[in-house]
Amino acid sequence: MVEVLSEQVVRLAYLLSAVLFIQGLRDMTHPRTAVRGNLVSAVGMLIAVGVTVLWFEIISPVVLIGGLIVGGLVGAWLAVRVEMTQMPQLVGVFNGFGGGASALVAGAELVEFQAAAGGSFPLELAVAAAVSGIIGAVTLFGSMVAAGKLHGVISTGAVRYSGEHAVKAALLLVAVVAGIYLVVQPDLLSAYLHAAWVPPYWVLILAASVLGVMLVIPIGGADMPVVIALLNSYSGLAAAGTGFVLNNTALIIAGTLVGAAGMILTVIMCDAMNRSLTNVLFGGFGEVATPEEMDEIYEGNITETSPEELEMLLDTAGRVVIVPGYGMAVAQAQHAVAELAELLDADGVDVAFGIHPVAGRMPGHMNVLLAEADVPYDMMKELTEINPTFSQTDVVIVIGANDVVNPLANEDDSSPISGMPVLNVGEADTVIVNKRSLSPGFSGIPNPLFARANTYMLFGDGKESMQDVVNEYKDSR
Repeated sequence: MVEVLSEQVVRLAYLLSAVLFIQGLRDMTHPRTAVRGNLVSAVGMLIAVGVTVLWFEIISPVVLIGGLIVGGLVGAWLAVRVEMTQMPQLVGVFNGFGGGASALVAGAELVEFQAAAGGSFPLELAVAAAVSGIIGAVTLFGSMVAAGKLHGVISTGAVRYSGEHAVKAALLLVAVVAGIYLVVQPDLLSAYLHAAWVPPYWVLILAASVLGVMLVIPIGGADMPVVIALLNSYSGLAAAGTGFVLNNTALIIAGTLVGAAGMILTVIMCDAMNRSLTNVLFGGFGEVATPEEMDEIYEGNITETSPEELEMLLDTAGRVVIVPGYGMAVAQAQHAVAELAELLDADGVDVAFGIHPVAGRMPGHMNVLLAEADVPYDMMKELTEINPTFSQTDVVIVIGANDVVNPLANEDDSSPISGMPVLNVGEADTVIVNKRSLSPGFSGIPNPLFARANTYMLFGDGKESMQDVVNEYKDSR
């Protein structure tokens, strides 16, 4: 009776964890409740991990508490040390760790079953382990490459080579064949399988690991938000597979939720770039324009401005829209930008932030930075909401954004970003673009917006430039 009651308690704990996961995911759909969503989900995972470890007596409570303390300290250290500009690559690393853990746990379960029972693996165990291993290994090494591209230690361009698709197909074939051998276990290999520590599984892992690298290397930096979302989905699917390996309901539910949410986000990101997932994975987006192509558009057509001149424009503006991009994140300019918005708002200026879904290096990157600087949520407007208002806007300030404001998306059918929904900032009376230089964005193409008659370039570091504008605005009061 006690055993049955205890098992019921475990199931109820898993159910509670699942409810907390779902509520946490729901809360994370809006910046205002995202922090609460993280906390709720963390509590759900704490319950699931604690119950699993204690019920199955995997480790002692002392070791569990010790692990929680060490993990908590590492997490706290990362939260303090990692800059907001480095959040995308940190998310990529976390995705990779999740996938890698799933693959290793599935392999460990196979080894444990072999040591304890011998004979053939149960069908459901072998299938789930093979799926978890392939997806987990691809996620681990693909995420490491994505993080390397985001961090600049690996070329952000699309690294292409002859026969790349054949190489990827061959690697996938090797992984799948190894998985089939693991499931079928023909008599010819039976003795070898049980004497050599499940070699087909580790062949599968090796092939899938190289495949993960080969899948992400050819993808340009402009597509990293989509890749991060997709790898997040992969990590969830790998966890769900491992849940079936372990027959753990909480892990299956959590992994399925992450996998589904990541895939939905991937589709949203692709829609925001007007590109299919196939094109993202195999299109090689990110070829860099030649100097001649840049000069053809920019030479003799660039008009520079200064913080003083921008301040004078703001003095007479009734509506101002600020468009943040990755350059704002790199310069850590969000606090200066938030202060400028607060000053303008206090003077009765209608201020809004135009947020493109793929601005930055991960979904929601700009929202997170602005929220960190205490920008009110109602000032942050999505693309579909802000675009119709640009024609009634006096001044648009673009800070470090490039591809997401490039009019070629609407004007040139041959452009790599043709059809991509962009912020139509050129419709405003005056556009101020704050960038360090005229270098292209991650798409690698020039931006004709910079050469338009109503556009003025404010060259310089985003934080310093915006702080200079703030100081000028204060001095003029």
